[in-house]
Amino acid sequence: MSGAPASCQATRVRSTIAEHSFRAALIGSVLAMMEGADPARTALLGLWHDTQETRVGDIPHIGRRYLEAAGDEKVTADQVSAAHPAVQAGAQRIVEEYENGDSPEVTCAHDADKLECLLQAVEYREQGCANVQPRIDSSLAALRTPSARTLAEAALDMTSIERQQTYLR
Repeated sequence: MSGAPASCQATRVRSTIAEHSFRAALIGSVLAMMEGADPARTALLGLWHDTQETRVGDIPHIGRRYLEAAGDEKVTADQVSAAHPAVQAGAQRIVEEYENGDSPEVTCAHDADKLECLLQAVEYREQGCANVQPRIDSSLAALRTPSARTLAEAALDMTSIERQQTYLR
């Protein structure tokens, strides 16, 4: 969720792709630990999952009706085309795994992406942004692991201060 809703333009709530990916990687590693998956692999998937947006931006869902965007794998191939062959192959393998894999690490990485979007929407709401409930609802509905649903419910029941006091002590 790299773009803030229009109702949030006056506040400092805009996130970056880097911020989202970093948070998704951390959340993914936590989910992997809770789910018995490999936290390092999950974090790696989380770090790479939206690198394509550094080239094309975060195209809103409704905007996709009007654009024919290149697939993530194609954008990644272009991004690393001048890199060392091992980097090219590695980056493409990571993105392909995130997009098409079905391992516990991929599931945790996808849940982390959605959970980070949910947390961002909750933070926007706390700062007075309207119209974020649909993002919260869609993110919550997309979660597949019990651990992600548990963390999401906890986040929805706490203020940001309570989350910091609980999870960052």
